[in-house]
Amino acid sequence: MKYPSGLIVFDMDSTLIGIECIDEIARLNDCYTKVAEITKAAMEGKIDFSESLRQRVACLQGVSESSLQRLFEPIPLHPGAQELFAELKEKGWRRAIVSGGFTWFADRLAAELQADAVVANQLEVKNGLLTGRVVGDVVDAKMKAQSLQGLANQWGIPMSKTVAVGDGANDAMMLENAAVGIAYCAKPSLKRIADYCIEEPDLRQVLTCLSYSKLL
Repeated sequence: MKYPSGLIVFDMDSTLIGIECIDEIARLNDCYTKVAEITKAAMEGKIDFSESLRQRVACLQGVSESSLQRLFEPIPLHPGAQELFAELKEKGWRRAIVSGGFTWFADRLAAELQADAVVANQLEVKNGLLTGRVVGDVVDAKMKAQSLQGLANQWGIPMSKTVAVGDGANDAMMLENAAVGIAYCAKPSLKRIADYCIEEPDLRQVLTCLSYSKLL
């Protein structure tokens, strides 16, 4: 049996894609300014992520599920995302999306990039409309870190061969728990605890970080 070369987990919003999905949904419901302010504070670590998510999702009540499609036509990938995932797959890496965003988007992104797993929040939908609630536990910083560990255990990958890539405060525990933490176009608080920082919006630079760390 051939074991994976390693595990790399990515945040989604503002990491793999160039938008914060919740902010863009808020535009559809005329509450962008309020939601964007809460998002900014949460990503900077100024307010609790779980509470901030519930506050923001409540603002989305009444948005039609069908209208979400326009935000992902086409999927707003950051440069280099497809090349990075293809290269990692070729080299035998497991690739996962672990996001405080939503499964509606993360599942579609995973299909596009051929990711191996998705962990994200599920928006509650009734009669084709968002209810303003999430289903189940919120994927916060702690759950992101637990997901990294859980996926590594599931695939028999030692933590010494794990990598996490993110941009906000909600990614901090995940980056700290991984063998290599990469801050991608990130907030200052995340840069301070990362092993590597990528300042340009080009995900192919992740490969350079892996080479420097001798994991690739």
